[in-house]
Amino acid sequence: MVIDKIKKRIEYDNKNSNSEKEEHRSDIPVGKWVKCSKCKEILYKEDLHKNYSICPNCGNHFRLSSRRRVEQIIDKGTFKEFDLKIDTDNPLQMDDYIKKLETLREKTGLDEAVKCGIGKINSEEVVLCVMDSNFMMGSMGKVVGEKITYSIEKAIELKLPIIIFSASGGARMQEGIVSLMQMAKTSAAIEKLNKAGNLYISVFTDPTYGGVTASFASLGDIILAEPNAMIGFAGQRVIKQTIGQDLPEGFQTAEFLLEHGFVDKIVNRKDMKETLHKLLLLHKGGNRDGK
Repeated sequence: MVIDKIKKRIEYDNKNSNSEKEEHRSDIPVGKWVKCSKCKEILYKEDLHKNYSICPNCGNHFRLSSRRRVEQIIDKGTFKEFDLKIDTDNPLQMDDYIKKLETLREKTGLDEAVKCGIGKINSEEVVLCVMDSNFMMGSMGKVVGEKITYSIEKAIELKLPIIIFSASGGARMQEGIVSLMQMAKTSAAIEKLNKAGNLYISVFTDPTYGGVTASFASLGDIILAEPNAMIGFAGQRVIKQTIGQDLPEGFQTAEFLLEHGFVDKIVNRKDMKETLHKLLLLHKGGNRDGK
């Protein structure tokens, strides 16, 4: 195992001079290794990325940035992100909220917790929204809600299917009721999409909770999920304290929800692009009435 090799190298380093240590450690750069949260295996990041950020030892799906998700799903060079230039304000005047947003923008390279645009999946054009848990846990505030709503309306205008990858802790508490209003706004936009006859595929990734689950994420014509994704409204501890009962084993996992009819299919990340392409071809050329 990789961890055993690392231990041997550390033992070797302790027996040699400082110069020998530096020379020997040069092939283990800082920040190049990551531990799997499920099997605890130490993995080389570059190999992990080449494997779709899936642990080769246990199959655990690591959380993906929106950038890597787009790279995996959309044909190279075809993604054009919507440039809405919507700025986040501070409706509750919370201390350091704007400063925190600026820090996250610099750290992640994102302007908000969702990336939206138009691209092609094996040459089939789609509108795509990808939420990013690296930005305030993918929480939905005014800007996120507006970007998703705009994308839905753009899909209606261009007569294109829309795919939304959800990853969120829910509504953004720093924006109070304004964030809760995004649930109604996005749901109303989905209803317009439904009446227009456009295909909407919703994909749950780990984790998807709160107001996102309770709005657009659960309204897909087809609902997919990644293996072992945690999906729900409130957290398990809150639910248990509220109802005063033990919860079923595996409660809120994608597998549990598939068994109970909330999810249509669980799709391995390596198969996601081909699965989406097949669904797009299946629904191409007409609306749900077959016209």
